[in-house]
Formats: sequence, C-alpha cells, structure tokens
Amino acid sequence: MNILIFNWQDIKNPFGGGAEVHLHEIFKRIVKMGHNVTLICCKSSGLSDEEIIDGIRVLRYGNRNTFNYSVPKLYRNFVKTEKIDIVVDDINKIPFYTPKFVKHPLLAISHHFFGKSIIVEAGLIKGLYVLLAEYLVNKVYKSTPFAVVSQSTLDEFIRRGFPNENFRIITNAIDHSEFPFRHSEKTSDEFRIAYFGRLKKYKHVEHLFYAFQLFSKEFPNSKLEIIGTGDNEKNLKKLAKKLNIAEKTRFYGYISDEEKKQVLMEVDVVVNTSQKEGWGITNIEANACGTPVISANVPGLRDSVKNYQSGLLYEFGNITDLKNKLVELLTNPQLKAQLQSGAIEWAKTFDWDISARQMLQYCEDIINNFKK
Repeated sequence: MNILIFNWQDIKNPFGGGAEVHLHEIFKRIVKMGHNVTLICCKSSGLSDEEIIDGIRVLRYGNRNTFNYSVPKLYRNFVKTEKIDIVVDDINKIPFYTPKFVKHPLLAISHHFFGKSIIVEAGLIKGLYVLLAEYLVNKVYKSTPFAVVSQSTLDEFIRRGFPNENFRIITNAIDHSEFPFRHSEKTSDEFRIAYFGRLKKYKHVEHLFYAFQLFSKEFPNSKLEIIGTGDNEKNLKKLAKKLNIAEKTRFYGYISDEEKKQVLMEVDVVVNTSQKEGWGITNIEANACGTPVISANVPGLRDSVKNYQSGLLYEFGNITDLKNKLVELLTNPQLKAQLQSGAIEWAKTFDWDISARQMLQYCEDIINNFKK
C-alpha cells in the first residue's frame, strides 16, 4: 500500500505535539509492516527539505503561514509521478479541505476541535480564523471517513451532525518496550507534584501554580516540578515569583526521554490542567511509570483517566477542587498505593502496535469501499 499523508508538521518540528506523535508512532509501524508512507508537511528551520525518519519519507515545503494553500498543487504534482492508494489528511487547527480536490480514497484524522479555547492561545484575530476553519470542516468533510483519538472527540463530531458510521476511534498509546511499568521507592518525605507537557496558554498550567500555593501552605515540604517548554514559560516563571513559590518550583526545560521517565517514576503525582485535548497521552505515560494523575475533567483528558483507578478528575478551573484532590491523593497512603497499581494496569491497555494495526485495517477498508 502507498500512503500519502498531509500534516502541518512532522515529528522533528519544534511546534509539533501529541498529534505528530500519534501520526508518527502509528505510521512508522505501518512502514514496518511492508507499506510505503510519504508525509508532506511545512518546512522548519534547521531541517532538510527531504529525509527518511523511521522509514517514513518526509517532504517539507513552504512555511507555517502558507503551507495549507499549497497542498492542492503539491497533491496534484505528487500523483503525476507516484502511485497512491490512499491519502491521509491529519486535521490540526487549519484543515486542508482535501475532499474538495483529492481523487483518491481519503481518510481524515482529528484529535479535537479547539473551539473558543483557541482564542486564549492564539489571540482574537488568529483565533477567529481557526474558528471559521473549524466551522468549514462541517461543510467540507461531512462524508469523509474519520479516525479520532477519543470518545470525546467522536461525541463532538456527532453533536456537529456528522454520521456515526463514518468514524473509528484509534487512540494514542505508548511503546511498551520503552516504559518501566513500575514506580520508584520513595526516598524522602517530600511531596513531589509535577506537570508534564508543553507550556502553552490553553494548557492553563497557572491553575496548578495557584493550587500548589494553597497546598504548600499546609504542606511546606512540597515541590512543584515543571517538565517541558513552551512560549508561556516566561509568564509561568513570573507567576511563581509573584505567588512566592519560586523556591519550591523547578523548571526542567527540555529533557531526554530517559530523564523524563526517571522523573515520572520518582514524583508522587502528575497534574494535567488543560482546557481541552484530543487525548491525554501524558497521563498514560505517567501511568506507565507507576505514577497516578490528577486531571481536569474535560473532553479528551477524561478519556485517558479511570477516576479513582488510574488517577483523579477535578473540575476544570476550580482551584480549590484541584488543591483538595492533591491533599486527598497525597495524604492517603492506601489510596495512593491503589492508584499506583491501577495506573500501571490501565497504561498496559494502550499499545501503539494495536493502534497501528487498527489504522492499517481502516485504510484497507476505505480503499475497498472506494472501489465499489
């Protein structure tokens, strides 16, 4: 099978996130199954125009501001010289509207709609542009087969009037060979609370800072550990000083996968404060290190947490509820041990090999239906 993918970014792009991880982990496995995969995406500083990454042929064109406008021409030029069995359109904020010009079997992948939360991240003008683009998804993709990463995302499409039969859920996952599925023995009486992910405005990491300020007043022997980078890092550092928690807060910045797993095994809990996600892959990664999570009860994140089994859910934006959940988990040894054990078992149910086989089968079904 020859698969052509369009996405804004590839796995090496510094602007990439969970969507790029999902795409790369699944399709590099499909390559290993004997299929050809080409990803066309926008250029990024320091990256070559063409390279092979884990068997995926990556072709980079244009820039972040204009790439979507060039996709129809890139598609037409590509199919003139190369055989294609299916096109995959990974929708991330601004769609490519592939149903308007693609003549091959087509599969769209969606992680979630941003909705009004994009205005927090991108500002009013750019946010309204994304909202308009997401509105047009309803008009252009109504008959397109979709792979979505969670039940929450599927529910949102159904509310928008899409037919249920056009969807399959293919979740994010983890590579079982890369995670320990155990937690480190605690070596101090400190409470170590971590955030793990990109530092973006819509992630609302400041909610954790406010909750930690309240928590640390009751439990002075506590630390806040921030794993990740992003354009909101400077603001968060200022907030830590303002709240007088800077001395208790460590910003790791970028760390290697091995360092990340070691920290995740050692901390007591990972907190996810995001307003909206397609799926909480960082929750599953923390669970695979034996660490329970406390996560906002919002679409996508709630799909990745088994409440009171792999972690706890709290009301998004409710600082008091978040602080109380921290107290509940960290001061109850029996509950904490139960969640650590449950987190490991829950993480074991998510496997990239399974997700890759599901995606390949879906592609084959779409091709066969297209021929009828």
